[in-house]
Amino acid sequence: MPKVSVLMSVYNCENTVKKSIDSIVEQTFTDWELIICDDGSKDNTYKLVQEIAKEEPRIVLIKNDRNRGLSYSLNHCLKVAKGSYCARMDGDDLCDSRRFEKQVEFLDNNKEYAFVSTRMTRFDEHGTYQVPKSMESYSPTIKDFVKGSPFCHAPVMVRKSAYDAVSGYRDIPQTLGVEDYDLWFRLYAKGYKGYILQESLYHMFDGRGAAKRRTFRRRLNEAWVRRSGYRMLKIPIIFRVYIFKPILIGMIPQHIYRTILRR
Repeated sequence: MPKVSVLMSVYNCENTVKKSIDSIVEQTFTDWELIICDDGSKDNTYKLVQEIAKEEPRIVLIKNDRNRGLSYSLNHCLKVAKGSYCARMDGDDLCDSRRFEKQVEFLDNNKEYAFVSTRMTRFDEHGTYQVPKSMESYSPTIKDFVKGSPFCHAPVMVRKSAYDAVSGYRDIPQTLGVEDYDLWFRLYAKGYKGYILQESLYHMFDGRGAAKRRTFRRRLNEAWVRRSGYRMLKIPIIFRVYIFKPILIGMIPQHIYRTILRR
């Protein structure tokens, strides 16, 4: 049984998935399986991964019957995952070669934590444009959920037992685009907690087309998840005004919001 199961959902990633897979293969920690779920790609992603899998036996390739979205795909991966730890990875991102080594070491030595994430840099077609400020590693508390998601989703590594305790991701229309925020709420409501390593061990591709995914519908979903999550964590009513924050952000023109985000 591998120690780590890597969960990767891919959709039309033929131009990027090879580099993403390479960054997993090049990990200093080698006891892993990479479960790649093709979510109904219309390009050559599936065939490309098939060819790569012939040379790398640790890759497990599965496929959805049609395009079903991230939550469904990750739950599909979880159903076949054999590892005691599950790490996330996207098909257009990269990660540091010591990411798994450091995350596994942390979870092995800190049984009180159910998951660990890291900080991440952002890059686009022109290179890296956002590097997080140096901060101390820390464990978010309930108050850190008020203003937004305290954890980065893509770099996370979660104990499989914690995923199972909350039945994975909620595959419902209201969580589309904010699956991770909803997951953190439900984990913390169950008494689990996470930790953030200060190092940037993950590199997220956030290109020009990414803004199209930040639709007003997604902002409404975030408001719904906040409302649901605040109740789960019994966040005081005085702070629930933040439920409306994503809706207000959604009213800002995209080109202005991107400028603010990058600054």
